[in-house]
Amino acid sequence: MPSPRTRSAALLLATALATLGLGGPAAAPAAAATVPVGAGGYSDTRPAGTSGPTTNTGTPVTPKLTPAAQGKPVPTNDWWSSLAFQRYGDNPWSTPMYGHPLTYRATAAGLDIGYPTTPAIVGDGRQYEYAHQRDLTLGLTGLNSPDTKADAWSDWTVTPYWSDGTRTLRTTIGHGLPFVYAKGTGGSAAITTATAPAVFADQGNVLGITVAGHHYALFAPTGTDWTVSGSTLTAPLGGKDYFSLAVLPSTDALALYKKYAFSFVTGSKAAWSQGGGTVRATYTLTTQPQEGTETGTLQALYRHQWLHTTDPLTPYTYVSPRGTMKVREGLSFTTSQRAAAVLPGLPKSSGTDPARLRGYLNEAANAADPFAGATDTYWTGKALGRLAQLVPLAEQTGDTAVRDKLLGLIKGRLQDWFTAGGPNEFSYDRTWKTLIGYPASYGSDTELNDHHFHYSYYVYAAAVVAQYDPAWAADSAWGGMVKTLVRDAANPSRTDSAFPFLRGFDVYAGHSWASGHQGFAAGNNQESSSESTNLSAGLVLWGSATGDTALRDLGVYLLTTESEAIAQYWFDADQQVFPASFGHDPAGMVWGSGAAYATWWTANPEEIHGINVLPVTGGSLHLGGEKEAIRRNIAEMERENGGPAVEWRDILWEFQALADPAAAKAKWDAGHAAYTPEAGESKAHTYHWITTLDTLGAPDAAVTGDIPTSAVFTKGTVRTYAAHNHGSTARTVTFSDGAKLTVPARSTATGTGTGGTDPGPSTGNTFQLRSGGTLTTATGGTAGSDTIASAGGANHDGTPYQPLVYEARGVNGTVKAGAATAFRLQVDAGTTVGLGQQARVSYDLTGDGTFERTETYHYFATDPVAGWEEYGHARGLKSATGALGDLKGGTVRLEVWHAIGNGTAKLRTGTDGSVLVIPYQ
Repeated sequence: MPSPRTRSAALLLATALATLGLGGPAAAPAAAATVPVGAGGYSDTRPAGTSGPTTNTGTPVTPKLTPAAQGKPVPTNDWWSSLAFQRYGDNPWSTPMYGHPLTYRATAAGLDIGYPTTPAIVGDGRQYEYAHQRDLTLGLTGLNSPDTKADAWSDWTVTPYWSDGTRTLRTTIGHGLPFVYAKGTGGSAAITTATAPAVFADQGNVLGITVAGHHYALFAPTGTDWTVSGSTLTAPLGGKDYFSLAVLPSTDALALYKKYAFSFVTGSKAAWSQGGGTVRATYTLTTQPQEGTETGTLQALYRHQWLHTTDPLTPYTYVSPRGTMKVREGLSFTTSQRAAAVLPGLPKSSGTDPARLRGYLNEAANAADPFAGATDTYWTGKALGRLAQLVPLAEQTGDTAVRDKLLGLIKGRLQDWFTAGGPNEFSYDRTWKTLIGYPASYGSDTELNDHHFHYSYYVYAAAVVAQYDPAWAADSAWGGMVKTLVRDAANPSRTDSAFPFLRGFDVYAGHSWASGHQGFAAGNNQESSSESTNLSAGLVLWGSATGDTALRDLGVYLLTTESEAIAQYWFDADQQVFPASFGHDPAGMVWGSGAAYATWWTANPEEIHGINVLPVTGGSLHLGGEKEAIRRNIAEMERENGGPAVEWRDILWEFQALADPAAAKAKWDAGHAAYTPEAGESKAHTYHWITTLDTLGAPDAAVTGDIPTSAVFTKGTVRTYAAHNHGSTARTVTFSDGAKLTVPARSTATGTGTGGTDPGPSTGNTFQLRSGGTLTTATGGTAGSDTIASAGGANHDGTPYQPLVYEARGVNGTVKAGAATAFRLQVDAGTTVGLGQQARVSYDLTGDGTFERTETYHYFATDPVAGWEEYGHARGLKSATGALGDLKGGTVRLEVWHAIGNGTAKLRTGTDGSVLVIPYQ
């Protein structure tokens, strides 16, 4: 039975450590009490006969914490969770932890450290991994600790602790940290290398060594000296308690890294905001100098981060399973992204036959068992999600009786789960500070797996109810229990003593993790990224419906951030992450060490390709931002499958509709009569989804609205703007291309535009390209193309080389506060591989020949596939200089060239397919 979860079952992957048992002792007869929350509540003792967190042999397990950390909510489902959750009874230290660029494993002697730079292809070619391999161990002379505990943690750093009764060691490690910071007592600093090190620099207390081809710098307190004896390196601490280690991108970086060696990182924190269709996030480290006054540091950014920052980066880079990491010098950096679109459901369109849709809706609403026998948290959630997707469709057909029947079914089942006692309930575990639904499933109880997956459906369904019945969603009614589930799965508070901050979401990695214990050689993992974003979309809708702007904005941040991580790390949209030897376009699962073309339960290609799509909802529109990746994905699925989808055809039709609606519609027309919907789907929803996108066009991620519940669709040269207004008064939604849409209270509205019509893009700020080097606001041109010259095999990243140049002169305009340059350029590399087109936009505010503002965007790697591909501003700014101001007879210039490659490509001109939108009125 297909079911996307982090399984407690053997997976035929080289990284699985063992078959994981689900058995556990029955709870002692409980004097359970109900903790009231509004009209509902949860139990404070789990039901008899059930289990909480256990080891793999079924023994109850408690968090491994130092006295300093006791009582704090433990962030399970993290990249380092095996420090605190001892899943395997014979391993009281940790399993491999993937911080990137460094990897770690706690042992009795201290911290094993590695820097894997060469991928291995395992599992019959279905998995790539940069597996942890020890280069060296950081510890203290004589250290032999019986265990390792978690002593402290922050948003993406953690401090493991060792003690053997004589010696104590604390280290601070984290995502993006090239340093390991150590505090020790009772012994000298000790580094033991896996092979004899080669010393490339000896500066007394600073030692540069090379081990297994990787360069490291060792830093002891000033006035001390390192001694090298074979593979053992020691340094007395000279009455101090600190030392550090760094992995160097090259030996010439030693001087820079030495500068920050004693500026110890003590904490990490992400902050976010959204507005005007843009999400901004700042990632900040705090430090404490151990000697001297330096408080700065170095940190390595993942691809999903450096694609969206304009902050300066050093030339240094690292290898990682997520592609190249780039090094920044400084305590913080900020990213800016177009907000991912969310709608309660796709809007009404002329392509959907109301009578036919009503027939499908009645079939679903009047089923003998609308919940299909579901009893546990996951399958109940799937059923709730399926019914919730039908409510706005019934509203569109005017069938309020079916709408209200569906709402009644959803309310009844939610209220049943939100009431303690009976055959199902939520129960709070005081030891692990988590809310577990019983009956549990797929290790959500014994391993604390997948809470964000399961609870996403409850939150999303409750958000749909709140849209139609605000009183039901009040905290004093059932909304309090919805928020309690949110606190467990995605708590926005760092000070909540009952639940950890963002249990499953890793703010620096940019996505969630599914395993509660992280007890695998390959680190943690996540299979169904789409069920993670289902929770984020649910938060957007719940927050919008209830007026909880903090939860709404959290959802926007989570969804927008994870959408880019999914594009890069699950779908390899830019083809810059997966090793060439991997040979697959998507990954079914992402691991700390890499990714796998697999699921936990089947090798069926349909489910490998579909698991990161379901459930298909109004929160799935972000997937349409990478249309070429979808096309490659579908093509590979059909090759691997020996033909089109059969089992999960509805999920994959809906996925294809996000890129090629007409092709999906043709498959629906040919196959709708004889298929069984996927368990979370229905014929009503699939029919409406496909016919609506066929009518309106695929999602257009290049344009965003100024409220989170808005989206844009493009078909040919026509854009359709859609927005849902949860408020009690009408409002006007403004889109980033200048379009405006008036949306009545508590309604969804749509409008279309083609360049100059309202609510379409303003002709004053949208320019088409014309062959010959002209930018023009005129429409109705003749389609053509210009040839982008070859880069000649050299690297011209960031510097125009034989560019195509397009200009508009004599431009007048008032700069729009908060707006940004936008563009979409259709490019075609033909069958040539390894090309990267790059764009630069410049503004001469007065037309005097001096460009006051220049914006260079990251290049776009084209594929050797037939047809036009779309290069847009969403690739992110590589650099920007100067500031925007009002245009007074000014000049706007667009340059396009090849940053890399050895061949030519075409740039589309004369159509709305290639446009530049400037941030001016």
